[in-house]
Amino acid sequence: MHDRKSAIRWGRRVHILCYVVANLAQVVLWWLLTPEHFFWPLWSILGWGVGLVTHLSAAPPGLHRAGRSLMNRGRYEGVSLPHTRRSGAG
Repeated sequence: MHDRKSAIRWGRRVHILCYVVANLAQVVLWWLLTPEHFFWPLWSILGWGVGLVTHLSAAPPGLHRAGRSLMNRGRYEGVSLPHTRRSGAG
């Protein structure tokens, strides 16, 4: 469980780093090559930003497990939680 949380944290950090580096590179290219034109990196910043926000605001690990344990106790009858696939031992 601890490894999964650290992997999720690492994935989020990598996503943020890639977002910053790629969009900064686009802004620099825009500034060097076409500063008099429309600020075209805006589309990448906004579009990718939506994906980044979605990624960062995703449910924390363990939320589905907690929800299932509550359902098993009968507290949330009629609520369905998504089933997660689990790979073999590992």
